[in-house]
Amino acid sequence: MEFHVENMTCGGCARGVTRAIQALDANAKVIADPPSRKVTVETTATQEQVAEALTEAGFPPR
Repeated sequence: MEFHVENMTCGGCARGVTRAIQALDANAKVIADPPSRKVTVETTATQEQVAEALTEAGFPPR
């Protein structure tokens, strides 16, 4: 699944996004690309669960 995270602008943000998703699913594969603000996720969690985790971490996806 793929998300656009407008306020992910740096490596620190990318780490925060990755931590939020991996707190939900420790085995999730996360590719966060700050320049494009795109996050690609392979996880057993639902898209809604991942979106909620990102929002709670301060990185609401579109």
